[in-house]
Amino acid sequence: MKRGKFITIEGLDGCGKSTQLERLATVLRANGVDLIVTREPGGTAVGEKIRALILDSATLGLAPWTELALMFASRAQHIKEVIQPALTEGRWVLCDRFTDSTEAYQGGGRKLGSEPVLILHRTLCQDLWPDMTILMDSEVAASVQRARRRNKARGKGDDACPDEGRFERENRAFFGRVHDTYLAIAEREPKRVFVVDARKKLEIVHKEIVAAVRERLGLPG
Repeated sequence: MKRGKFITIEGLDGCGKSTQLERLATVLRANGVDLIVTREPGGTAVGEKIRALILDSATLGLAPWTELALMFASRAQHIKEVIQPALTEGRWVLCDRFTDSTEAYQGGGRKLGSEPVLILHRTLCQDLWPDMTILMDSEVAASVQRARRRNKARGKGDDACPDEGRFERENRAFFGRVHDTYLAIAEREPKRVFVVDARKKLEIVHKEIVAAVRERLGLPG
């Protein structure tokens, strides 16, 4: 059976990533692609518990190296339980974040460096990389403000649900490092990473993403 395709979408929180992921998924399915949509951290029962721990604003004192280890614990389970089986069955996988996020946020934002992230990926993730990564490049301040508004709205009236706002509480310098690391990854791996300007209108961004997927992965239609 022909192996499926693995696509990831990356970018700062608040860049419109989730909206574009949903729109791309709709197009892929309309073109007859057998698709699963998933996310990181998370994607499995174990991974979702780790996600709640990592992203909850109430989680204080989490060391950067602990955060890095938790990200890869979730990812290793995700690959074994969801991603690799789907690809082997010939299905396509569309994932909201993957190791590029860890390199950008923990490697860049937390100043742990890229090399520890890449070593852990090779060791724990069977060196599995996406066939294509869509990087939504956005303005740092605008993206963070949008993410903060979103998480504040989600938290209203729902005390039982973590607000997933711990990263949004970081300062602008942190997100500047994340942004710069993302661009460095794109420069390092231009054949895998497609950069789209997320500052453009939503429909224009969508059309550019679909065109790039069709060109790079042979999307029918």
